[in-house]
Amino acid sequence: MAEEKVDTTHVPTEENGTVEPSSGNEDPAVQNDEDEEKEATKKKKKKNKNKKKKAPSEQTSPPSTLQQTDPPSIPVNELFTSGEFPEGEIQNYKDDNLWRTTSEEKRDLERLEKPIYNSVRRAAEVHRQVRKYIRSILKPGMLMTDLCETLENTVRKLIAENGLEAGIAFPTGCSLNWVAAHWTPNTGDKTVLQYDDVMKLDFGTHIDGYIVDCAFTVAFNPMYDPLLEASREATNTGIKESGIDVRLCDVGAAIQEVMESYEVEINGKVYQVKSIRNLNGHSIGRYQIHAGKSVPIVKGGEQTKMEEGEFFAIETFASTGKGYVREDLECSHYMKNFDAGHIPLRLPRAKQLLATINKNFSTLAFCRRYLDRLGETKYLMALKNLCDTGIVQPYPPLCDVKGSYVSQFEHTILLRPTCKEVISRGDDY
Repeated sequence: MAEEKVDTTHVPTEENGTVEPSSGNEDPAVQNDEDEEKEATKKKKKKNKNKKKKAPSEQTSPPSTLQQTDPPSIPVNELFTSGEFPEGEIQNYKDDNLWRTTSEEKRDLERLEKPIYNSVRRAAEVHRQVRKYIRSILKPGMLMTDLCETLENTVRKLIAENGLEAGIAFPTGCSLNWVAAHWTPNTGDKTVLQYDDVMKLDFGTHIDGYIVDCAFTVAFNPMYDPLLEASREATNTGIKESGIDVRLCDVGAAIQEVMESYEVEINGKVYQVKSIRNLNGHSIGRYQIHAGKSVPIVKGGEQTKMEEGEFFAIETFASTGKGYVREDLECSHYMKNFDAGHIPLRLPRAKQLLATINKNFSTLAFCRRYLDRLGETKYLMALKNLCDTGIVQPYPPLCDVKGSYVSQFEHTILLRPTCKEVISRGDDY
C-alpha cells in the first residue's frame, strides 16, 4: 500500500485541532531540518516495508539449480537434492476408516515406513518424467522397437540403473488394438505404429524392488476417445473404491458398472464397451509384480479383503470385442517364478542362462530383447528348458478377437495406515 504524503503547508492547532494556514515566516534552517527528518523517516519505513515483503520467500526452500534436459537425461535423485521425492495423490478412506486420518498411532507407523515410501515415490517420479517425454515424441510411423528402446533407455538414465537396486521392473508392453497385454517387439520385429492403432503403453520402474506399475493408452484418431475414457474412468473408480478392509469383489463390481456405461462408434458401428473379465489388477510385493491378490474388473470376484500397507496395481481393460482374452502370437515376456526352489538342470546352457537371469532380473520380468542386450545368443532352447522345468514362466500376448480394440489405464496405489496414496498419479492421468 502506498505511503500517504504529508502536506507541510498546513498544521493542526493544539487547542482545537483545526487547521490554520502557515504564516510563511518559519525559520528556513528549522524548516530544512524538519524536511530532512521527514525524508529519513520515509526511507526507514520503506526499508522496513521491503524487509517484510521478502520474509515469506526466505522461509521457502530454494529451488533446485538443476532442470531436466530435453530429452531427459539427468537422474531424478540429482534433481531432488533433498533426497525427498514428491508424494502421489492423497485420498482419504471412506467413513468406516476416516478415523485413520488423525490417528497418532497410525502416523507413527507411517514415520517408520518413510524410507519405503520414498523409494517407491522416486520410482514414480521417473515414470512420470519418462511418460511425459514419450508422449511428446509419439507419432505414427515410429518403429515399435525404436519406441520401446527409447523409453527403456530413458528409464535407465533417470532411475540411475544399478543392478537389482534400481531399474526397469518389467518389459515395456506396447500391445496394439485387439492385443490387450504382454506384447513387446522381439529383436528384428518391423511393426510400425499406425494412425488408427490403439496402443497400450505399460511399463514399470523400481527402487530396491519396490515397483511402480502404471499404464496408459495412446490413440491418435479421436474416434477412439470414448473407449479410452471408459478405461480411464473405470480405473479411477477402482482407485476410489479401494481401501483397507474393502472386499476385492466390491471393487470389481464398481469398475464394471462404470466401464459398461460407455459405448463407442468406430467406422459407423456402435459398440458396447466391455470389461475384459479374465484380466485383473493385482497386489504388488517386493520384487514380485503379482503378489497373490487379484483385483477383478467385473462383479463376482473374490471376497478377500485389501489390507493395511499393501500395494495394488489398479488396472482396467475396455474392449469392443468379446471381453475375454486368450494367449496368442509369439511370446516375448518371461519371469522367473517367485516361489521356484532349487531345481536340478541337466543342460549346461540352461544353467548358464539361469545365472544371467538371476544376476540381472532375479524375479522381475524380462524379455528377449533384454537377453540380447546382455550379449546372450542362441538361448531359445535353454529358455524353453527353464520354462519346461517350471523355473521360468512364459507370458504370451493376451488377445481379444481379431479386429476389436482394447484400451487400458493403470495406477499403483499404496494403502497407507492414515490414507490412500495414488503413487503414480501425474498431471496427465
